[in-house]
Amino acid sequence: MNISIIGSGYVGLVTGACLAELGNKVICADSAAKKIAGLKKGIVPIYEPGLEELITSNVKNKRIKFTTSIKEAVLKSEVIFIAVGTPSLDSGEADLTGIENVAQSIAEHMDGYRLIVEKSTVPVQTCYWIKKTIAANLKHKHKFDVVSNPEFLREGSGINDFTHPDRIIVGLESAKAEEIITSIYKPLNRPILVTNIKSAELIKHASNAFLATKISFINAVSQICDKVGADVTEVAQGMGLDNRIGKYFLHAGLGYGGSCFPKDLDAFINIAGKLGYDFEILKAVRETNQKQIDFFLEKIKNALWIVKDKHITVLGLSFKPNTDDLRNAPALYLIRALQQEGAKIKVYDPKAMDKARSLLKGVVFCKDAYTACRSTDCLIVATEWNEFKELDFKRIKKHMRRPLIIDGRNIYDPAYLQEMGFTYIGVGRQNG
Repeated sequence: MNISIIGSGYVGLVTGACLAELGNKVICADSAAKKIAGLKKGIVPIYEPGLEELITSNVKNKRIKFTTSIKEAVLKSEVIFIAVGTPSLDSGEADLTGIENVAQSIAEHMDGYRLIVEKSTVPVQTCYWIKKTIAANLKHKHKFDVVSNPEFLREGSGINDFTHPDRIIVGLESAKAEEIITSIYKPLNRPILVTNIKSAELIKHASNAFLATKISFINAVSQICDKVGADVTEVAQGMGLDNRIGKYFLHAGLGYGGSCFPKDLDAFINIAGKLGYDFEILKAVRETNQKQIDFFLEKIKNALWIVKDKHITVLGLSFKPNTDDLRNAPALYLIRALQQEGAKIKVYDPKAMDKARSLLKGVVFCKDAYTACRSTDCLIVATEWNEFKELDFKRIKKHMRRPLIIDGRNIYDPAYLQEMGFTYIGVGRQNG
């Protein structure tokens, strides 16, 4: 099938590469000329495991190409995915300017039937406005359908999430739209849930809001564990064995970050407010998430006593492992807060260092974890990269001025590190 993806960010590139791998001919379009020029040279602007190889393979097999021309993308495709960004406004509302502009461009260049698939995370009723915008701007009365097909791609595992999804959601209004969109996903052999458009639009926000709620809940529990001497990892394990609850997203730490959860939570609160419903639960989730990182910051201050002039190592900058995404990364908040207290910071991250250089000033960027730990008073783990789980702690201890580890992701065994002579502090854990 001839498919175009308008928007070559994270969602657009992963979706385009995976659809090409399924045998479709894909055009990825984006208005950012520099990005498209780089992609044509094989330069992928984001780090995502396996993505560069997938794009390279499908470029070689002439199943994927890149362009700045939306006209070309519209004319050469029967199916058009919209995957442009929807950043948050100050109000928390999603900025849909990009969606509107794309809808107008599609209408301008259509020369026959098109299926428009809304892939970006958007408020309920966005597909209605896409349909209305296209209809109002059509030069000729060509038929078209609009489908809501929310993405559930996790950074760091996007390709696997696309090819092995728990479910595929499609909200639509016609039999023709259903036939086309289900045929695209049929090779994946995964459950497809067909709903009305508004239900599909709400499913994405409701899903992310619920997952954010689980994270904030276990983080709140971790603070209780700290006060009574319980271990939140054991509490979470006991909870997760209940099939009604499940073990996923019950990992206490620094709280959630990234672009999706904060943005989607704000947007859902805003959507509800416009509809006359005060979503107090989600407001509490948002507040709890911010309080968690402040709670962790107090742990650092209490452990060091005087932060000023202390040498502190931070391992991990990205908001989660297997990505270089620094949006709303807890590590950045920690580093800036510690710098305000007068700390001297050294950092290391396997993939996010280049992007961090433009965001963090006055820090020392190190080539590896061991270099970062030299002559330091405190080692903070802010991102749970597998590389950090396999460190040689005998070597780490020799490098450190003071053997203090503050584990913001609970990836280490407190008893093991204390036996080695470290002072270990986790989140909601007994320290050995």
